[in-house]
Amino acid sequence: MNDDLAALSARIDRTNELLQRMLAEVAKTPSTHAIFVDAGYLYAAAGRLVSGTEDRRTFDLDTEGLIEALIDKARTIFADSRLLRVYWYDGARRRIHTAEQQAIAELPDVKVRLGNLNANNQQKGVDSLIRSDLESLARHRAISDAALIGGDEDLVSAVEAAQGYGARVHLWGIEAPEGRNQAEPLLWEVDSQRTFDLDFFKPYVSRRTAAVYEAAATRPTRDDVRFVGAQIAAKWLAARGREALVELLPGHPYLPGSVDQDLLVEAEGLLQYSLRGQADLRRSLRDGFWEHLQTQY
Repeated sequence: MNDDLAALSARIDRTNELLQRMLAEVAKTPSTHAIFVDAGYLYAAAGRLVSGTEDRRTFDLDTEGLIEALIDKARTIFADSRLLRVYWYDGARRRIHTAEQQAIAELPDVKVRLGNLNANNQQKGVDSLIRSDLESLARHRAISDAALIGGDEDLVSAVEAAQGYGARVHLWGIEAPEGRNQAEPLLWEVDSQRTFDLDFFKPYVSRRTAAVYEAAATRPTRDDVRFVGAQIAAKWLAARGREALVELLPGHPYLPGSVDQDLLVEAEGLLQYSLRGQADLRRSLRDGFWEHLQTQY
């Protein structure tokens, strides 16, 4: 009897030891988050909020600036977590990238996933892609938190799948001028909710009117744009001081949305050339901005 109790006690001690080791390993593993964007919802809701229409053909969306603003917001909300990547879900004819989707795919930390686009310009297969990625990442413990930007009730199953593997899903929405633009069953299932208002999206949505800048005779080189970025950084530093620089550096290579938008607008004014949709030039602009700031630290 005593031998049996001793053996049982030894097994319990061994189990406790294994649990302690496992908990120690979990504690050392950094939290990771990812952002999942249903582009169909984002275009429709942001377009209606800012420009009064859901028709993509009537407005421009600065996707690069908006994605960086979302990354910056996630960094604030998930302060002790690192970004895995942004997943951008959209529809395309025969799942062939458009020029805009290709530019988004080339952005750092962004993965574009395409569903089909039918004859009525309706997305097909996007919800299933979101569910597949959410479930897979949660099952493999690749993420602890998921920020989901969408509103379709069909996303409920994606939320439930991720939660079933222990991930927390946070629903990010876009302010609706009237009523709601997210399904109630989806709101009920998520772990938290957050709504972004007009002020957040206004810098990134603009009606398509006459171009602010006429097409330049020649496209500026990356070195030209990098130099302009350094010029603007020098002005920024002189106006705000080294304390603002110290606050900005930990976010490298990303800039807060407001700073990035100011940088873009001022650069376009100096260059007299629109950088919208010019992913390579936008990166050169930020590189020049960061390179100058880092030499001053």
